[in-house]
Amino acid sequence: MEITRESVLNVLSNVIEPDLKKDLVSANLVEEIEINGNHISLSIYTSNPALHARKRLQELVEFNLKDKIDSSLTFTTQIKAIPAESEIARRRILPDIKYIIAVASGKGGVGKSTVTANLAGGLTKAGYKVGIVDADIYGPSIPTMFDVVGERPLMQDIDGKPMICPVENLGVKLLSIGFFTEQDNAVVWRGPMAAKALTQMFTDTHWGELDFLLIDLPPGTGDIHLSLVQTVPLDGAVVVSTPQEIALADARKGVNMFKLDNINVPVIGIIENMAWFTPAELPENKYFIFGRDGAKNLADGMNVPFLGHIPLVQSVREAGDVGRPAVFQDNTPSSIAFDELTKNILRELENLKRKK
Repeated sequence: MEITRESVLNVLSNVIEPDLKKDLVSANLVEEIEINGNHISLSIYTSNPALHARKRLQELVEFNLKDKIDSSLTFTTQIKAIPAESEIARRRILPDIKYIIAVASGKGGVGKSTVTANLAGGLTKAGYKVGIVDADIYGPSIPTMFDVVGERPLMQDIDGKPMICPVENLGVKLLSIGFFTEQDNAVVWRGPMAAKALTQMFTDTHWGELDFLLIDLPPGTGDIHLSLVQTVPLDGAVVVSTPQEIALADARKGVNMFKLDNINVPVIGIIENMAWFTPAELPENKYFIFGRDGAKNLADGMNVPFLGHIPLVQSVREAGDVGRPAVFQDNTPSSIAFDELTKNILRELENLKRKK
């Protein structure tokens, strides 16, 4: 075979980086190729900086090039660790998931889990592959909202390692601490134990290829949130709030948490849940029982995108209780609102991508 850049890349496209489980070319790990007669100079990245791992990859690369092109080839091969700030390094965990988004709230009771479930449903309806991690260790509710309370994840051997397989319903892959505890028992864990359990839900789970993985965070700002951003490469966060002042104060803290230097996660936007009450018998009426436009005004004041209003409608609660999120209903005020929310989040993700 003729020694050309194309032939070298063709061979390297069949060499798999052991940790990323992707070939060197598609994983964008080949930095430089220089050809001078029968001598090839290569600069290649690896996700494992250990000397023995770099040496093993070097031997693999050179063996394949000699075997497929010319046995008399000589090399100057440099195997380098991926820079910590690069996108490749960020995606060493969960590399087959395009977007990982945290759904957060400053306080409990604002409907964060309801928003997560319906956003997942809206994305699924739009044709995307979606998963949810219910990271609310002390109050998991996603199993109820998807009618899978009695389910238990199965284990599967993936590349010689036992992995958890998520439960699936309504086209959404689901993993919750609720699958591993009794429904009526309190989860009494210290912070480090909870953080370890959460980490395993990402690192020891076979999610496969997903467009979106949504993480339903516990309310507030604490150990679990910090452990999450140190473990998982978040692409962004959305903050859920109701319009009243006591919730807005905590939502402001939630937004500021993601902006901290040691966290630094883009805030996709703020969602106003329970924006108004509309009774079923008076569908045109709006009663602003928690205040009006509080979360919208907060978003404007903090220079954060506002993602939409979600009305307080009885059918949203009923749908969550029976395990079929309201977004799957047809042409109801709640499904229309959640569909609009889904579109707005997709738009803001595109805006964030353009800014990078």
